[in-house]
Amino acid sequence: MTAIKHALQRDIFTPNDERLLSIVNVCKAGKKKRNCFLCATVTTERPVQVNVVKVKKSDKGDFYKRQTAWALRDLAVVDAKDAVKESPEFDLHFDKVYKWVASSTVEKNTFISCIWKLNQRYLRKKIDFINVSSQLLEESVPSGENQSVAGGDEEAVDEYQELNAREEQDIEIMMEGCEYAIANAEAFAEKLSRELQVLDGANIQSIMASEKQVNILMKLLDEALKEVDQIELKLSSYEEMLQSVKEQMDQISESNHLIHLSNTNNVKLLSEIEFLVNHMDLAKGHIKALQEGDLTSSRGIEACTNAADALLQCMNVALRPGHDMLHAVKQQQQRFSDLREQFARRLASHLNSVFVQQGHDQSSTLAQHSAELTLPNHHPFHRDLLRYAKLMEWLKNTDYGKYEGLTKNYMDYLSRLYEREIKDFFEVAKIKMTGTTREGKKFATLPRKESAVKQETESLHGSSGKLTGSTSSLNKLSVQSSGNRRSQSSSLLDMGNMSASDLDVADRTKFDKIFEQVLSELEPLCLAEQDFISKFFKLQQHQSTSGTTMNEVEEMDGVALSRSYPSGVPQTVSSEKDMIRQMMTKIFRCIEPELNNLIALGDKIDSFNSLYMLVKMSHHVWTAQNVDPASFLSTTLGNVLVTVKRNFDKCISNQMKQMDEVKISKKSKVGILPFVAEFEEFAALAESIFKNAERRGDLDKAYIKLIRAVFDSVEKVANESQKTPRDVVMMENFHHIFATLSRLKISCLEAEKKEAKQKYTDHLQSYVIYSLGQPLEKLNHFFEGVEARVAQGIREEEVSYQLAFNKQELRKVIKEYPGKEVKKGLDNLYKKVDKHLCEEENLLQVVWHSMQDEFIRQYKHFEGLIARCYPGSGITMEFTIQDILDYCSSIAQSH
Repeated sequence: MTAIKHALQRDIFTPNDERLLSIVNVCKAGKKKRNCFLCATVTTERPVQVNVVKVKKSDKGDFYKRQTAWALRDLAVVDAKDAVKESPEFDLHFDKVYKWVASSTVEKNTFISCIWKLNQRYLRKKIDFINVSSQLLEESVPSGENQSVAGGDEEAVDEYQELNAREEQDIEIMMEGCEYAIANAEAFAEKLSRELQVLDGANIQSIMASEKQVNILMKLLDEALKEVDQIELKLSSYEEMLQSVKEQMDQISESNHLIHLSNTNNVKLLSEIEFLVNHMDLAKGHIKALQEGDLTSSRGIEACTNAADALLQCMNVALRPGHDMLHAVKQQQQRFSDLREQFARRLASHLNSVFVQQGHDQSSTLAQHSAELTLPNHHPFHRDLLRYAKLMEWLKNTDYGKYEGLTKNYMDYLSRLYEREIKDFFEVAKIKMTGTTREGKKFATLPRKESAVKQETESLHGSSGKLTGSTSSLNKLSVQSSGNRRSQSSSLLDMGNMSASDLDVADRTKFDKIFEQVLSELEPLCLAEQDFISKFFKLQQHQSTSGTTMNEVEEMDGVALSRSYPSGVPQTVSSEKDMIRQMMTKIFRCIEPELNNLIALGDKIDSFNSLYMLVKMSHHVWTAQNVDPASFLSTTLGNVLVTVKRNFDKCISNQMKQMDEVKISKKSKVGILPFVAEFEEFAALAESIFKNAERRGDLDKAYIKLIRAVFDSVEKVANESQKTPRDVVMMENFHHIFATLSRLKISCLEAEKKEAKQKYTDHLQSYVIYSLGQPLEKLNHFFEGVEARVAQGIREEEVSYQLAFNKQELRKVIKEYPGKEVKKGLDNLYKKVDKHLCEEENLLQVVWHSMQDEFIRQYKHFEGLIARCYPGSGITMEFTIQDILDYCSSIAQSH
């Protein structure tokens, strides 16, 4: 460190006329370690300047450069961080705080000690030292006044005093009066010395001459002291005379203060009395209205409302300190409490009787709606009760116990009333759905077997004898394949049978309208009741405050309501919206079970009804959530939607299960499989129902599941088929699927449509190739042998020299297939294909045309082999391509 200090002094500070006093090796706190040096320096010229200089070693060479300098007078605080524990960290507060970490605590202490000494000498203790050990500062105190801080050669600094401006001016005048003041300084100094001696002598003579005057002055001072003593005596006598006057004035002042205080107290007392009289006096008219006011007429309700508001204002007046200790105030408060209790009891009793009367009045109107699919209108009752809305708000603010009691009573009465109305309403809906009377309504609740379902279906829909050819064949297959009994809700084949009737389509439309009407009636009923509860019980204006605790929670039919105590402090639930939802759940607790029962009935009548219900319910849920996602209606319909979605998924699962269980007759041809036709019916119905529906995604997922199950089941049945070739089963059914998807244009099944078309094309080609190998069987075998010899390496023109494939053998085989024989073989092939194919799909001509093209291709192939392997032999087939076209055309026309 000594070498570094010497190098810094030589390279940096000596050229700037500065002397280095202390140095410390530091780096910035909290950053990457990049070392530098902090140096304490003083200038060698007068006046002395003290600086703190930051010196950094150059990155490019072994030399140092001056980076930053601060004047010591700008240093405000030196923070050593810890006065007890040794720490290398310290802060210097200049224009901002610089945090440093020294390489050692010894260097840090030495540097801080030097700063303290410089502060004592040059800055007159201007800098604050905090968290610095007192021992360190004590060691830095100089032992004598002449002890140096920076070296012994600075002792002259204490003796040197600068001249002020006046002194400098006097010296200049004196030097101007002497011509040789600068040229001969010694002579000038001697002259000044002589003049000084002359002045000293003159001063001594002046002092000696003024002794007489001093004696005279002393006499005058003695006489002045005597006069002062006399004046003090007179002032003492005057003070004694004024003392009695002061006492009298003090008494008068105290009397005036008491009078002023009394007047002030009287004014304040009058103000307090006027305040109590103005704010705690209730008019006689209000008292009479509270005690005897008519709660049935509009005018009486208005008077009671005004009186209740006035009473509340009197009770809630903010009393000043000490008012509550006055006997009159206590009496008035007790009177107000009695009035409040009396009116609250009278109001609660009246409203309870109104609730009961409303239940009786509404019951009388139920008979009018029993035969109609409408719900009674509660608007008149709501309109009458809303007149008491302000009184309910008053009751809520003054007596929460009675307010809560009214709330519970309203829920009890209205829940029973709505339960009767809603159950009768749903009963009418079930009757209209089933077409039965009230005596036959067990249809909706009791499980039935297939025979009972068929009987009721016949009574509902009549005979459905007009069937298309396709469906009639399906029904035959379904009767043969399904011997087990299944309920109508899970029997896809029975649904196919029902859907064949135009009357069934009308029934589904009727169900859709009834279900929509049910939801359309329930929705405004719930919304109207919720709006009434919000306005009547004043639940929409006051949000619950966080921190309120419920003293007790009462469970009532699964609905939690807070219970208050006689103190009257309202204990609220989590929020006003939760309170509304709880009340709605209590009042309309029967809606969700009744909707689920109705959905179960619709699913039992026809599982395809789940499609209608899913679309309608989704729309109503979407509408309710747009209004209020957390409302009772939105929550209830959302729960019911889950049930509808489960029924829809169950319907899809049942269809897939039926596909796995289908059995094919071993004695008759397969044709279009039942589940393929039923998928067409399902898709057509679903597309008409889900047009522009919100839950299109659910249908698309069902489509994917069903179509994959249909594909798998078609292949399964084709592999098991004994009467009909596998290729025919695959070709006909995938052609039907492709035609269905092309007609309905279902976007999510584009890939499956292409796959169905590919499967249909592949199996059509496979069936054609397989069938055409038989009419010219020997010719096929012969040319297969020729191609085998060529494949073995025999040249084509040398094949005719093979014994088994010479020209004579070829002519022999060709003679076996004259034109008449070929036509006969094609005719037999046509009859066989006709037996394999079903009438519903009408693919006979398509298959026959494909066979004609394949036969012509084979013919051209044979002709080519004859030309290449038997060149110049003149051997040709005994029929031509034109003959083939004529044969195929005549055969097709004859059949």
